[in-house]
Amino acid sequence: MKMAALTRALQGSRIFKLNASPVYQVFRNHWNKDWKPGPYPVTKEEREAAAKKYGLLPEEYEPYPDDGLGHGDYPKLPDIAAESKDPYYPWDFPEHKRNFNEPLHVEADMYGEDRFYINERPRYSVWTHLGVFLAVMGGLMGTYYFFEDRKSFRPVLPRQYPTPGVVHYTFEPAE
Repeated sequence: MKMAALTRALQGSRIFKLNASPVYQVFRNHWNKDWKPGPYPVTKEEREAAAKKYGLLPEEYEPYPDDGLGHGDYPKLPDIAAESKDPYYPWDFPEHKRNFNEPLHVEADMYGEDRFYINERPRYSVWTHLGVFLAVMGGLMGTYYFFEDRKSFRPVLPRQYPTPGVVHYTFEPAE
């Protein structure tokens, strides 16, 4: 009964004109434009407003430089991979190791646990990788050129053709 009364009350509202569910509108508290970064902050007041918008203290807020890439007032967060974060902390979203309303890094898709790990040094240096690559490729090319004139083949007997004039088959019924 209450849902019917709510439906009648909202018949002329914007929700029904857009053909949207009232339950969906209750739980949806933001639009994509709310998450779009604003213009680059120039004054101190704009910087403080942007810090408040992203839930940061004004002292720790630093925007990306205004170099034309379109980051606007989005905060320049430190490059911390998800693997570097404490796995035993009671995260709000433990699968991503982040809390509710925590701002995401601009390159957040790159710093997940299944992605690039920025804080770990590689096991082998670049020169070791290059040396192993050249050794493997050189060994394969050397083996190829060494055996180039020693072709292997499958031993096959010559074809056994019938002698001329001898019938090897017939269509006559056997007697």
